[in-house]
Amino acid sequence: QVQLVETGGGLVQAEGSLRLSCAASERTFSSYAMGWFRQAPGKEREFVAAISGSGGITYYAGSVKGRFTISRDNAQNTVYLQMNSLKPEDSAVYYCAARIGPQSVDYRVYTYWGQGTQVTVSS
Repeated sequence: QVQLVETGGGLVQAEGSLRLSCAASERTFSSYAMGWFRQAPGKEREFVAAISGSGGITYYAGSVKGRFTISRDNAQNTVYLQMNSLKPEDSAVYYCAARIGPQSVDYRVYTYWGQGTQVTVSS
């Protein structure tokens, strides 16, 4: 059982930045592809970014490409999401997720999920 804990959410003004972290309990962390997803009230959960176990492959949603960066530190069992140039429409609960296998944009294939962290961007 992998436990994931997200931190780093909060309230920020538009065009500001936040860095989310997701710490994993799993010692074989590099075996897991990781993803970030978000869900706003009344909306479906949507893909934000994903990264392979080695960190060599990354995927981004079109809406965040060029503004967000996913990275990981396998020695620290942590994945990050650096969010720059934030917009009000980025406001949501952000979740990290883990799976054995390749990174994916589909939330349904991820096995383990964190509790989520709220990001609110004011205009």
